[in-house]
Order: sequence, then structure tokens, then C-alpha cells
Amino acid sequence: MASRFACAIHIGLLVSSFLTGGCASSLYGWQARTNSTAFAPGVQVATIQQVPIGIFPAVTIVGLRGNEVAISHFLAEILGKVAPHWKVVSPQEIIAQINRRELAQDYMRMRADYDASNMFDVVPLRKIAEAVGVRYVFQPRLAAFSQLMTDRWTFPGFGVLLSQTRSSNMRLMIQLWDAETGEVVWGSLVETTMQNEAVSQDPVYLEDITRATMGSVVSDLLNGRRSSKYTPVNKFLDDLITESMPQETPDDSHPARKDNP
Repeated sequence: MASRFACAIHIGLLVSSFLTGGCASSLYGWQARTNSTAFAPGVQVATIQQVPIGIFPAVTIVGLRGNEVAISHFLAEILGKVAPHWKVVSPQEIIAQINRRELAQDYMRMRADYDASNMFDVVPLRKIAEAVGVRYVFQPRLAAFSQLMTDRWTFPGFGVLLSQTRSSNMRLMIQLWDAETGEVVWGSLVETTMQNEAVSQDPVYLEDITRATMGSVVSDLLNGRRSSKYTPVNKFLDDLITESMPQETPDDSHPARKDNP
């Protein structure tokens, strides 16, 4: 019995080595579908990049509260990589400035109204934007997020797990508001699915699918694309995911990529 079990473990290791070897640049297979609007009349990328742009903390539905906290942070990080000349005010700085100017109650009421109606009242929006020194603001909304782990291959008779399918799905909406006029000047809805097969118990992490999702949105924004499809074939977006993964033996010999999406 012991020898049979040892044989099963040996075969499991061989299969694991096969499954995890020879991977592409990303450990994941993923796909993002975007449906983005055109810019409002008189507004274009060249217009918004000349003035400070703020990023409000993301909102979400009750069942997903807590998952949205880092969404806006990743948007700020990606914009910093692909559009370093933009004057982006991070969500952390937005909140700090709101508190310094004692506008927390105004912001919370405005946020609650937006959460219920998907619309900002222009009066508090303009007041807060002027206080923190921005003209435009991004408002992300996390509409759906799920993580699944399914046993795929087990060794018959021993219950030895050889492979597990891990997947995650995300639906996110983002709007760009003109705080002076109260107009939505651009928006996008993006749905992303990400999956891989492995023997580890790790899920597809929220950070990784968020990077692919936000990277696809920013690519639409900068390039004027609509109804786009992004996959690991887009090397820059795939690298955003790969770069976020902890490495056991970091290699600093390769500089960060500077490509635009």
C-alpha cells in the first residue's frame, strides 16, 4: 500500500511539473471586453491631461463591500505607468484633502446619493473638486466580482489532487466627470474573466484581475477605442499582471517596460 501511495505521489509530481512548466509570460489566461463611450463634445485626451484629475474611491453593492477598497488605487498606479505626465491626484490624497477642509460630511452625502442614483449633484461635486484642486474626477463602480476553485484532476483511488481550475470574474464601470459642469465626459463598462490551472491552493487574486481590467479601461481611454477585446496577446497589459506577482528570486537586470497599451 505504501509503495502504491509513493508511486501516486511520484506521478503527481511529474504531472504537476508538466502543468506548471513552459508557461507564457502570464500565469493566467484572461480576456477583457470593454464598451467605452466617445468623449463629450469639446473634450479629448489632450484636454484632460492639461489639468489635475482626481480619483474618487470606488463604490460597490452591499454584497461586495470591502472588495472595492483597492480598485481606485490600481487605477492611479496604472495611470502613473502609462501616462506619467498626467496630473493625477490619488484617492488617498483626495480623502486627506477632504478631511483637512472639513468636507467629510458633504462628501459622504454626495457619495451616498451617487451610490443610489449613479449621479453626482453638481453643487457638492464642484465644491469638493475646487477644495482638492481638480477639474475632472474618475468614479469607479465595482458591479461584480467572484472567485472559483474547482478540482480538475485527482489520482484515482488515492484522492491526490493533481490539478485545480481557478477562475475569477469582474464587472466594473468607470465614469470621468467634469466637476465644473457636472457632466459625464467619458465612461466605460468592462467585464474580465481570468483563469489558470495549478496545483496550489491560491485563488486568482483580486489584484491581478483588477490590473487587467483597469489596464484595458485605460487603454480604451488613451487610444479612443470602443467595444474592444484585450487578451494576453497585449504584452503591456499582460506585464501589468506579471509584475504584480511576488518573485522568490527578484531579478533587477531587466528595466520596467515603458510601452504604451
